[in-house]
Amino acid sequence: QVQLVESGGGLVQPGGSLRLSCLASGMIFSAWHMAWYRQAPGKQRERVASISSSGVTNSEESLKGRFTISRDNAKNTVYLQMNNLNPEDTAVYYCYADRFYRQYWGQGTQVTVSS
Repeated sequence: QVQLVESGGGLVQPGGSLRLSCLASGMIFSAWHMAWYRQAPGKQRERVASISSSGVTNSEESLKGRFTISRDNAKNTVYLQMNNLNPEDTAVYYCYADRFYRQYWGQGTQVTVSS
């Protein structure tokens, strides 16, 4: 059974940093395309960044330079490094995995940026 478990969210002040982690189980992690999405209150879920099974990354243009996705296949984990956070980054952040026609979501982790 595939499971994605996010961690690392919390409350951070504007200008601060957080690193989110997503631990995957029940899959051959290295074969899966992984991504981070977020959903702010009252808004649609949006993709933040993705990383292919071969390590090619893609980030939303507006977030480039602040958010970086990476993966450690030996640890079955995908990361999202978030720097220079601002209140508009407040959202629930979700880990996502897909391969061929199978898709899985984590339960989400709350990130709140506030002074």
